Amino acid sequence: RSSAATITDLTKTIGKLREEQIELTEAIAEATKLRRAEHDENMAAIADATAAAEAVKKALVVLKEFYSGQAAFLQEQRQVPEMEAYKGMQSSKGGIIGMLEVIQTDFMRLSSETKASEKAASAEYKGFMEEAVTAKKQKYDVERKTKLDRDSTKFDNGEATKDLKATQSELDEANKYYEELKPSCAEGEVSYEERVARRKEEIQALKD
Repeated sequence: RSSAATITDLTKTIGKLREEQIELTEAIAEATKLRRAEHDENMAAIADATAAAEAVKKALVVLKEFYSGQAAFLQEQRQVPEMEAYKGMQSSKGGIIGMLEVIQTDFMRLSSETKASEKAASAEYKGFMEEAVTAKKQKYDVERKTKLDRDSTKFDNGEATKDLKATQSELDEANKYYEELKPSCAEGEVSYEERVARRKEEIQALKD
């Protein structure tokens, strides 16, 4: 596999990792935005329900005290029939006191359920954040390592190219030098017969 192809693949991998990190960043931001809005809504609902339950509780205390006083008064004034109308209003199973007790229970249940919902949503958000942040960190680490691998491959490829160019340059210089030597070598080449004839001529010259 060529280094150029390897570099291309590594570059694509880096690009994909960056896109995935961007997607995770956006998901984290969106989840955080929704969680904050949900938290604020839940806290407001809990506060309202708690305050309403407390207000109903106080109203019940006042009404019960009122009807208790009326009952005592009626015990003393049995001869007044009209006053007996108040007796039914203090029953916990009906009348205004019974209705308020139901309302108080509803508010308390709403507060409790909202607290449970808030706790569950908070735990879910925390779990998501831990996973998302971990995944983002892992992808960042892989991206960094992949970039190092790509840069290393680029460097090695560049060094190999330099070595190839240097070798080719040396070969070109050697070929050039060889071509320059060829004429002188050709002139210096003498056959055996020519060397023998020249030797005889030199001997004969010495005799003369």
